[in-house]
Amino acid sequence: MATLREEIDRFKPGLTTTEAPFIEEAKARGQLYIHQPYDLYSELNHEAWKKLFARIRPRWERYANPAFQRGIESLCFDPDRIPRLDDVNRFLNPLTGFRAKAVSGYVAAYLFFDCLRNREFPTTITIRRADKLDYLPEPDLFHDIAGHVPMHTDKAFADTLVQFGECARTAAAIAREEKDPADRVRRLSSVIQALARFFWFTIEFGLMKDGKGGLSVYGSGLLSSFGEIAHSIESPDVQRYPIQLEWVVNQSFEIDRYQPLLFVVDSFDHLFALVSELETWMKEGRLNNVAPGEPGVNEADLASFLEAES
Repeated sequence: MATLREEIDRFKPGLTTTEAPFIEEAKARGQLYIHQPYDLYSELNHEAWKKLFARIRPRWERYANPAFQRGIESLCFDPDRIPRLDDVNRFLNPLTGFRAKAVSGYVAAYLFFDCLRNREFPTTITIRRADKLDYLPEPDLFHDIAGHVPMHTDKAFADTLVQFGECARTAAAIAREEKDPADRVRRLSSVIQALARFFWFTIEFGLMKDGKGGLSVYGSGLLSSFGEIAHSIESPDVQRYPIQLEWVVNQSFEIDRYQPLLFVVDSFDHLFALVSELETWMKEGRLNNVAPGEPGVNEADLASFLEAES
């Protein structure tokens, strides 16, 4: 039987996605990087984590990349309580130098990629409602901590994220060299679009050969989705192709549906090599005119690259 304190805690405002006064106050102050006010989590918040963790764990064991499964064990998550970021970082940082960094909301593209370059992962601290586990209007703590961070315990994957951050830095430097303002915006918008597509089809929704003739999941958008992790491997409706850089950077995607097209890498070394190739293409101007379509490039993302310091 729940104690009176537990019953009261269930009805605290908590840190629920789109319903967190603490986050709204931070945004009003223009404060992007914040701390995790752990005492503000309600029992309903912890219940959401517990339900999400319990239902997806068997699917991780069946479909997730071995590096992810090792990461889950290395981070020592409590399946019943939301993790403290300080505890996550205590286990994570000695392995790859990465750490989770709490943010109040959306991080503009260049700032996000530059965090990766510095081995920091911008992390949402709110969590979806316990009665709406499949409704996700924006990334939440379960997606970021349970979906992304276990992969950051793998050195090869972590180094790939750092290299991706270097790509963004290269993009900003190339943009500064373009004298014509209109050409600068046009070319940079195309490059940002290419980077976003690559990130989506690898870091968020990537599949990998498992060495046994099958596939495993390493993309965090899949790893944090109870339904889509199985769908990505089992469904006959999904097209799965060996990754080709020219396809990925020109391929549109929609964020609010199960992905009908996924790309397969051979290994994390293969993924790292692809990021290096992406940077080479950028320097050669081969990303200056990628196919139009989603995702669009918003003003905040464009400005973050234009305003980046050398």
